[in-house]
Amino acid sequence: MPDYTPYQRKIIERYYRNYDAIKTQKLAELVTEVYLAEGKARERLWTRIEKTLQDLEFPATRITHLMEKRDPALLPGILREIQGQS
Repeated sequence: MPDYTPYQRKIIERYYRNYDAIKTQKLAELVTEVYLAEGKARERLWTRIEKTLQDLEFPATRITHLMEKRDPALLPGILREIQGQS
């Protein structure tokens, strides 16, 4: 790993300090997009939602249930739950 300047180290530290907030915001954006998307784009969004939930360490059983249902109406509740934890 290359040596980073103090400025770069601070940027990296802030990124990881705010990682959960960044991923939660990304999930919120994906929730909006999945409501509007159709076809293949919607399937890609569901894959991204699954990955984001895994990154946020959401329970695997709940992710599996969500991915089986693929019901966008479940997402706002999950998002509220995650935001309540942050």
